[in-house]
Amino acid sequence: MNKRGVLTVISGPSGVGKGTVINRLFEIEDNLYFSVSATTRKPRPGEIDGVHYSFKTREEFEHDIETGEMLEYAVFNGNYYGTPKSAVEQRLSEGKDVVLDIEIQGARNVKKMMPEAALIYLLPPSIEELKRRLVGRNTEDAETVAGRLHTARIELNEAPELYDYFIVNDLVENAAIKIKDIIEGERCSKSAMQEVLKQILEEAENLA
Repeated sequence: MNKRGVLTVISGPSGVGKGTVINRLFEIEDNLYFSVSATTRKPRPGEIDGVHYSFKTREEFEHDIETGEMLEYAVFNGNYYGTPKSAVEQRLSEGKDVVLDIEIQGARNVKKMMPEAALIYLLPPSIEELKRRLVGRNTEDAETVAGRLHTARIELNEAPELYDYFIVNDLVENAAIKIKDIIEGERCSKSAMQEVLKQILEEAENLA
């Protein structure tokens, strides 16, 4: 029997280091599929279409919304961000564990659509450290950084009611290992093993 994969959502405030942690996670775990998010924002320097994001026009994105192709989507700073549904479902059915790197609005929608998903929120060691990381990226002006810190404070108040796990990203290696352990634990959870349990019980009844 090909067990269905685990859907894992990883979120956190901008600048917390999600991308770095996820990259390390994929280096230490090979049964993973990274779902590339779609967005209407312009690529940043060094970003590659289909690798970092699937960059779409507003018209293309809105067409995908209308046709039900988006598992979740949200609007940030005037741009759409979303997760194409078909690729996620295909990989899960193949037994791959799927990782989504999405924000809190999207995570809320995924939880409604797929309650079995494991939601993980990455925390910074402190707000001061988060600010230092944002400034260190040299990609945004002071006003944008202040806006991202404001958004982070809002998210930190909302996250406890939504997310299943919280990990402080103080060291990338430690954070990646903790996420790997969570995924392995989810593979053995009651909900993940429903089909296996059902089959075992049917076999037991046939032997009785």
